[in-house]
Amino acid sequence: MTGTRAALDAAGAAARAAGVGVREIGDLHDFEAVCRLYHGIWRPDPGNPPVTSELLRALTKSGNYVAGAFDGGQLVGACVGFFGAPAEGAMHSHIAGVSAAALGRSVGFALKLHQRAWAMRHGVRTIRWTFDPLVGRNAYFNLVKLGAVAEEYLPNFYGGMHDGINSGDDTDRLLVRWDLASPAVAAACAGRPGPRDVQVERACGAVVGLDRAPDGAPVPGTADGPTVLVAVPPDIGALRAADPVRAKEWRIALRGALARLLAGGARVAGFDRSGWYVVTR
Repeated sequence: MTGTRAALDAAGAAARAAGVGVREIGDLHDFEAVCRLYHGIWRPDPGNPPVTSELLRALTKSGNYVAGAFDGGQLVGACVGFFGAPAEGAMHSHIAGVSAAALGRSVGFALKLHQRAWAMRHGVRTIRWTFDPLVGRNAYFNLVKLGAVAEEYLPNFYGGMHDGINSGDDTDRLLVRWDLASPAVAAACAGRPGPRDVQVERACGAVVGLDRAPDGAPVPGTADGPTVLVAVPPDIGALRAADPVRAKEWRIALRGALARLLAGGARVAGFDRSGWYVVTR
């Protein structure tokens, strides 16, 4: 079985498990539905929407990727990506989102597997995207469930974003690389991810570079070890709403720990679902 054939099969299985149909989008009605979906998720400043129907039209006309997940006739998720430099055989996955009504069904997983299969059919070897490293569920999804690899910590990458999720916070992002045909990615997409266990790491001598205090505050630790554990808060979204000052403390603390480690040549080896990056030298 070829890698592309296996990717198509995995994408189909993921869509069936999520109870959606995933397909490319190419008409104005669906473009407008994507814009409405993203508006409902991010609640952006009206003057700075995540995408516009005109942009989506231009992207698809030039051969780029715009796809939606449909539950019956209802759009419940969408993903947008565009090609990178020609010599790289790469894409950048710009934005993906799932409606609140469809959360918990692995619709996002189905969308990403559709994107992977589409990209492989078009000769793409690598897809990159960014995510907020403070959001533990996204770290688990990207690094474990999809098998992507963290490449770079990007402080305040987008500058100020005035929307319902990022407003008032720096937009630090972790850039990840998805090597579409790698054995780790193929296994993850087939439902065999490779999570890390923080308790096992501790037993093997891992040190704590950033911890959580009993009151929820970030506690800097030590990076003096071959394996360093870096914590994130349990729910940064809820923390931003309840205590924005504490949320900013976490942003600064994570930047100080994770960005410094990556800049020094360390790599993110995985993520424990309880909220810990496992970083190795």
